[in-house]
Amino acid sequence: MPPSEETLADPDTPFAVVELSRAQRNAEFLAQRMRELGVSLRPHTKTAKALPATALMHGGKPGPITVSTLAEAEAFADGGYTDITYAVGIDPHKLPRVIALLRRGITVRVLLDSVAQASAVTAAAREAGLRIPSLIEVDCDGHRGGVLPEDPALLAIGRQLHDCLDGVLVHAGESYFATTPAAQREAAAHERDVAVAAAQRLRDEGLYAGTVSVGSTPTAHAADDLTGVTEVRAGNYVFFDLVMAGLGVCRVEDLALSVVVTVIGHRPEHGWILTDGGWMALSRDRGTANQAVDQGYGLVAELDGTLVPGLVVTGASQEHGILTTRDGHPLPDLPIGTRLRVLPNHACATAAQHSGYRIVENSRLVGTWQRLSGW
Repeated sequence: MPPSEETLADPDTPFAVVELSRAQRNAEFLAQRMRELGVSLRPHTKTAKALPATALMHGGKPGPITVSTLAEAEAFADGGYTDITYAVGIDPHKLPRVIALLRRGITVRVLLDSVAQASAVTAAAREAGLRIPSLIEVDCDGHRGGVLPEDPALLAIGRQLHDCLDGVLVHAGESYFATTPAAQREAAAHERDVAVAAAQRLRDEGLYAGTVSVGSTPTAHAADDLTGVTEVRAGNYVFFDLVMAGLGVCRVEDLALSVVVTVIGHRPEHGWILTDGGWMALSRDRGTANQAVDQGYGLVAELDGTLVPGLVVTGASQEHGILTTRDGHPLPDLPIGTRLRVLPNHACATAAQHSGYRIVENSRLVGTWQRLSGW
């Protein structure tokens, strides 16, 4: 949309806001870091799920991306993206949609960690008469899916994939609980070592492993040596959030996403300020609850982004947010109708509550970004 005369005081609340300058700065920082480390950046679209946000991550033009749904893959293919990794274990029922994209000339890599999935992929590829490039998910920290790098299943999957094998993919999910720079560097090094070792095991058996894919927002920012890695995936970094700030991966000042809410009531006997921003606007994510500082459902700022001292969203029902203070701060005088911005715990979860984003520069709304949805 072209610039308008609207400000953050105009649209009905709650609504999601992206600070364009912050998102650009976040995107450019990691892109430069990957250039310095000599690896390709394959941004994950799962946080913003918006074509303009992904364009920021690639300097304004399509490039290699990671998606979490085939709906994203299809929408980004329509938007000119031709090199896509679908980084969720493949359901054989979804292979016809993958094949349809491949037939359009879109490279779509699928992810798997079992012989059963590999068998389904090779059967579908044989029937379609084309190659379905596939990555074996390797588990580096027990966080989620994947085959262990030393497991005989790694080679069995590789042999079953045969010509469809494209390489390995590793995700250091436990890095989201690494609370020091040293721990994050260690997670990044371990992620790299596991991925490189798994790829080498495949190669030693005469199997192809051209892609060695690693990444998470914490490890992407902590890595200092990516020898043997071909690409890094990360997505949260374009917006960042309070979890990342709590880990020290970014500063609160780097958070590009917020939700504008309005004060709708007061309960002085409880020390509460009520807003129209409940969990339907903020999500139920409590990702900072186990960190050194629990940020409730989000920190509260004025419309210009200045944090309100000590004010936190400590309660959330469907359409109501409850603000309280901590650390001895007095409850501020915020009359009915006052607009505030809430900085989220988890950008992916908060963004998912909204159909799009209002884009702001210097407190003025300059456009909107539509958000993709569905699977």
